[in-house]
Amino acid sequence: MSRKLQFNVQSTIVRRFVSKFQYSKQDSVRQITFLHGAIATTTFIVSFFNMMGCCLVSAELYNSPKSLVDEVWQIIDRDYVDGTFNSLDWQATRQSLLSKNYTSQQEAYTAIRIALKQLGDPYTRFLDPDEYQALTEETSGEFSGVGIAIKQKEHSTQIAVENVLENSPAFKVGIKAGDEILAINGTSTQGMLIEDISKLMQGRVGTPITLRIRRPKHSNFDVKLIRTNIELPTVSYTLKRLGTKRIGYIRLSEFSATSVDEMRRAIHALNARHVNGYLLDLRGDPGGLVDSSVEIARMWLDQGVIVREVDRMGNIEEPKANHTVLTKQPLVVLVDGNSASASEILTAALKDNHRAIVVGSQTFGKAVIQAVDPLSDGSALAVTVEHYFTPKGTDIGHKGITPDIKVDLTQAQQQHLDANPALFATQSDPQYSRALRVFTHS
Repeated sequence: MSRKLQFNVQSTIVRRFVSKFQYSKQDSVRQITFLHGAIATTTFIVSFFNMMGCCLVSAELYNSPKSLVDEVWQIIDRDYVDGTFNSLDWQATRQSLLSKNYTSQQEAYTAIRIALKQLGDPYTRFLDPDEYQALTEETSGEFSGVGIAIKQKEHSTQIAVENVLENSPAFKVGIKAGDEILAINGTSTQGMLIEDISKLMQGRVGTPITLRIRRPKHSNFDVKLIRTNIELPTVSYTLKRLGTKRIGYIRLSEFSATSVDEMRRAIHALNARHVNGYLLDLRGDPGGLVDSSVEIARMWLDQGVIVREVDRMGNIEEPKANHTVLTKQPLVVLVDGNSASASEILTAALKDNHRAIVVGSQTFGKAVIQAVDPLSDGSALAVTVEHYFTPKGTDIGHKGITPDIKVDLTQAQQQHLDANPALFATQSDPQYSRALRVFTHS
């Protein structure tokens, strides 16, 4: 098993991931996602030897915030992609960190964040237990809940159901879009922030939750639900018609653990409808698991290198297409400035191998991969462990990918789409309409 962050640790697997955001997820195993892979990690070390000599760390490290500080230091020392640590004396940093007394985990967290900031890498960051849990849920493609999306009603402080996921607990008891949520387990939602309400909705799988509902033309009523694992779909698809041509439109919102199966189902379903071409929309996709991006690339690409990954020792890994392509129909990829990381890996693989025409605006330009290491107190460390290059060897860091057909939206056009999301991927969407025109010449 590779040690990259898409995400997957010794008795913990590390996942490698690549995301535009400054953290990614993992499942109690240290795997690098796209940010990418899996690696063994040590928790904390009581004695440490290096080429310059030996240094004993006192027994006070055990079961103390100081042990967590040293745990983080050890991971960075072993895995961080820049062996110069941004020209920082990393050994001296350790001595400074361990010379202090920490009276709480929060003090240790602050010290860790200050030390990591000196690396000058916004993607190497400490995640407290809540942040780590959020990352785990995001990259797993699942969270615990009842399957409803909520919104604040226009010109009102009232919270209403925006959408109900099919086959979720809420769907099965008949909750509908537009229902107002008056209370959760007896606690009124009046005046609450939508973020706080979302947290109340979540909880351990198998635990009950009671919602007080108001529905037009009905008396207020209570519904009792049991929380379960909710799968968040990352792929949506539909058939678009362009004259006599049938175009399979697929939108991928992020690269999670479920995205591979979702993409496979989408391609199979559209193949069955005999499409003449595909439009893959990666606009706004911030990235996610590296392994997912590689597997999805293989669905579109019959042969060729997908990405070149290089660690701090100069070791190179080049995952390739393996003749498992699901379609050879013409392909257009749509990107924008928020298409990042895993999205850029996939886009570059298809572009460099002449499999797709890329349309849209310059992509984000994130060319590093992180691994997520769970730590002993339930927190975690996302650490940059590799740089990646496109199949042709291009470093897109801080530059992004230049589309074959550049279509930049004006500020007015972007604001219009943002205010009218129903216009996205319609003829009123300039990037989408230009991408469709590619098929008229194929």
